[in-house]
Amino acid sequence: MVDWLAVGAALLGGGAAAGVLSFMVGRRVERRAAVAAARAAAAETERLMEEARQRVVLAAKEELMQARETFEEESARRRRDIERREELAEQRLGGLEERARGLELRGRALEERDRTLGTKELEARTRLEQIAGLTAQEAKQELLRRLEDEARNEAAALARDLKEQARRNADKEAKKILALAIQRLAPESTAETTVSAVALPSDEMKGRIIGREGRNIRAFEAATGVDVIIDDTPDTVVVSCFEPVRREIARLALERLITDGRIHPGRIEEVVDKARVEVEASVLEAGEQAIYETGIKGMSPELVKLVGRMRYRTSYGQNILEHSKEVAWLAGIIAAELKLDVQLAKRGALLHDIGKVLTHEHDGTHVQLGVEVATKYGEHPIVVNCIAAHHDDVAHESPISVIVQAADAVSGSRPGARREAFETYVKRLTQLEQIAAEFAGVEKVFAIQAGREVRVVVTPNVIDDVKASELSEQIARKVERELQYPGQIKVVVIRETRAVDFAR
Repeated sequence: MVDWLAVGAALLGGGAAAGVLSFMVGRRVERRAAVAAARAAAAETERLMEEARQRVVLAAKEELMQARETFEEESARRRRDIERREELAEQRLGGLEERARGLELRGRALEERDRTLGTKELEARTRLEQIAGLTAQEAKQELLRRLEDEARNEAAALARDLKEQARRNADKEAKKILALAIQRLAPESTAETTVSAVALPSDEMKGRIIGREGRNIRAFEAATGVDVIIDDTPDTVVVSCFEPVRREIARLALERLITDGRIHPGRIEEVVDKARVEVEASVLEAGEQAIYETGIKGMSPELVKLVGRMRYRTSYGQNILEHSKEVAWLAGIIAAELKLDVQLAKRGALLHDIGKVLTHEHDGTHVQLGVEVATKYGEHPIVVNCIAAHHDDVAHESPISVIVQAADAVSGSRPGARREAFETYVKRLTQLEQIAAEFAGVEKVFAIQAGREVRVVVTPNVIDDVKASELSEQIARKVERELQYPGQIKVVVIRETRAVDFAR
């Protein structure tokens, strides 16, 4: 009987051995494959590294070649520049050498010429000494002595001429300087307006001033010739009129009516008449006070009244009475300095604008009206000429009229004395610059100092010094003819020549 157990055990042992054997064989095969793969990878890595090494070497060679080409080009360019500079240096050096040789030759010629001139001078001097019988030093001293005598004689003649000219012009120049330069007074300038405000005790007084259906205000305006403005302004009524005397009468009458409380047409006429009498009395009092303050004597009562009426007139915002008194004081001071008639100077100055109080009632300029009224009341001819000539309408017949004109200019042109509207001011400055710019050769024009001076810059190639003086006089005369302005305007012509060069 077969032992199947033994057979099974034998078969089981042989299968295990075969499995072990096959496992060992498989491991060896795997190891060999891994070694082969590693060798292949190493070979591939070596191949790639070799290719990369070759690429780097090629790139470096190309960069080196480009750098070598750039260096060679730059070296060639610099070599050419150096060669060109060397050529220029050689040319300059040759020119300098040639110039040096020319200078050397010229120097030798000059030396030869100096020797020749020295010889000729020595011969001439020797000959002159023989002819004149004097040595060179003695001749020099004689020449200096004669020149000194001639210079002394010319200086003495010039001094005599200057003294004679100064003696002839001393009086005229002194009067001109004093008349234009003395400014010793500067009183305040009173500015009047065209309206007067009247204070009310309460707003209900406005209704009483207006009256039933406006009869009171119409009666008041008809009696005074003014406009009464009643608006929303609290406790205030405005009296408006361009005629200052009527406005003052209306203001005074309205204040009396408000104080009295009885406001009706009959009462209004009565109060207005009383106010008119009171204002006329104040006018006369103002005239007498002005006569007393200026020290003038023997003036006609009618002229005194007209002088008082100047209290209610203005010119460019300057009160005419205050302006006239200021002009009288200035004219008196200047006349006293010049040893002229002080009384005539003050009278002419106080009355120079007397015609302005008559322009509202009569036809004509204030100069014409002033001359007429002064002649009518027997004023001195010099005083009449002061009135007529203070705006250069007629010729000056005496130094006193010139003094009055100068004092008038000083009073009207001092800062703060007069005022004018901004539009009028700008228009006047524009016209002043336009008038000066119309002349040939004028380059630029500038009106400065609030229009009291105009500076004219001229082209030096067109206007010389003589023409510049003539141009200032022409501009001044044209400004006088075509422009109205307070005071006086100074015309300055500037001629400038510039020569410009540069040091390199």
